[in-house]
Order: sequence, then structure tokens, then C-alpha cells
Amino acid sequence: MDEVTNPATANPLFKLDMAAIRKNARQSVEEGTEAPGYEANRKEVIMHLNSALATELVCSLRYKRHYFTAKGLNSEGIAREFNVHAQEELEHADQIAARIVQLGGEPDFSPEGLAGRSHADYVPCLNLREMIKENLVAERIAIDTYHELIHYIGDKDPTTRRLLEGILATEEEHADELSDWLARS
Repeated sequence: MDEVTNPATANPLFKLDMAAIRKNARQSVEEGTEAPGYEANRKEVIMHLNSALATELVCSLRYKRHYFTAKGLNSEGIAREFNVHAQEELEHADQIAARIVQLGGEPDFSPEGLAGRSHADYVPCLNLREMIKENLVAERIAIDTYHELIHYIGDKDPTTRRLLEGILATEEEHADELSDWLARS
């Protein structure tokens, strides 16, 4: 055995209580992911994830509109990227919805009140520069929101935290692209 897996050389202060882990797993087997070790406030996490879901859906819709309505000399390439961003936002929405279900909640896809549940606004611009600007504003809102949610969740729900960190990385890429386009327009 190598040093990492050899119990004789392992950290003597850290020991897994496998009997307790097995017992807890059997006692809560019907609860799915709702194991006793989950430390976050499940209802609050689901509520925040539903707001993030609404935000991703609104952002996807805004990007899709801008994809179809972008006009001007430099619009073709930017419009294609708007469409890519729209698809990525939908992927984020799917990931968030799946996590809500894993946590025992229901993802709220209802169009009624969607904009009100979203952190970002739906702004239907017709000017290419304004489209870029509004999408950048929305990305910055998403970035700040995900930072706050990641901080709030901390170590209490590492699976949700990692999901949000991955989405955050994509949102930061979007903001970087949009910022570059805004500087060139």
C-alpha cells in the first residue's frame, strides 16, 4: 500500500467512523440526498437556486432576442456569440433545475412572474452597442449574485457550491467577451 492509503501511516487524528456512517445511511435511505450530513438550510438553498434558475432563463431569452435582432456592420459575429451565450445560459438553467430536484425541491419554470424572480432584467434593445451593454450588466449581476451565493453556502453544501462555481466561471467568460466588444464598438 502507498502512504496515502496505508492506515498505519495515516493521520491519527482523522478517523472515519464507518459503523456510524453505515448506520446513518441505512436509517435515511428513503431520503435520497437528504442525508443527516447536509448542513445547509435546504429550503433557503432551493429558494435561491430557483431565483438563479429564473435569472438564467431570462438571460437566455434576452440573448436569444438579441441574436435575432442584432443588426449593423459588426453584428453577424456578435449575434452568433449571443446565440452561444443563450445556449450556455440554458445549460446553466438545466444544471440548476437538476440540483433543485436532487435537494428535494421543485424547479420553478413558470413563465408567470419569471422576470420578477430573476436577478437580471430583460431589456429588449435594438441598438447593438446597447445590447452588448445590457448583456454585460446582466452578467455582472449574475457574477455578483453567484459570488454571494457561494459565500452563503460555504462548506455546508459542497455540491451546490461547485455547481455555482462552474457557472460563475462561464459568466465571467461572458462578461470578459462582452467587455471586449463594448470597448471595440
